[in-house]
Amino acid sequence: MLPRSLEEILIVTTGGTIDKVYFDQKSDYQVGQTIIGSLLSEAQVTHPYRIVEVVQKDSLDLNDTDRRTIHSTIARDLATLVIVTHGTDTMTETAQYLSDIQGKTIVMAGSLAPARFAMTDAMFNIGMAIAAVQTMYHGVYIAMNGTVFPAKSVIKNRNMNRFERIQ
Repeated sequence: MLPRSLEEILIVTTGGTIDKVYFDQKSDYQVGQTIIGSLLSEAQVTHPYRIVEVVQKDSLDLNDTDRRTIHSTIARDLATLVIVTHGTDTMTETAQYLSDIQGKTIVMAGSLAPARFAMTDAMFNIGMAIAAVQTMYHGVYIAMNGTVFPAKSVIKNRNMNRFERIQ
């Protein structure tokens, strides 16, 4: 077994705001091809990783079939270090759905503004996820707003547009 510092990270992309593309102010957005590879290249990430695009949807459009596909992709892969990029609106629901996967460290991350925007939290959140997946115990976590939350103890506060620990 490789030391965790050398293990390949599986990055599962599911769409969400991080991959949204806006054409102009009058257009609706589209969830485009994932930008994660470009972000990691720009950040000069040298840790081994592999990207698998599973679905490309707004998280509000994800359904149980999509979540089963995400779950089976992660469960059947040999990687024990997994990052899932995901829309923030239903990230906690998918995290709960993945919580029965054993023997893996799964860190979910996304952004509150598209990665293609000049002012975005995408790079920061993905950087946190890269660090967290290498250092946390097996389980499911959410890396958002400068905090790594255990998946079962976090909610998205839609009014404040941030993630918070459940009190």
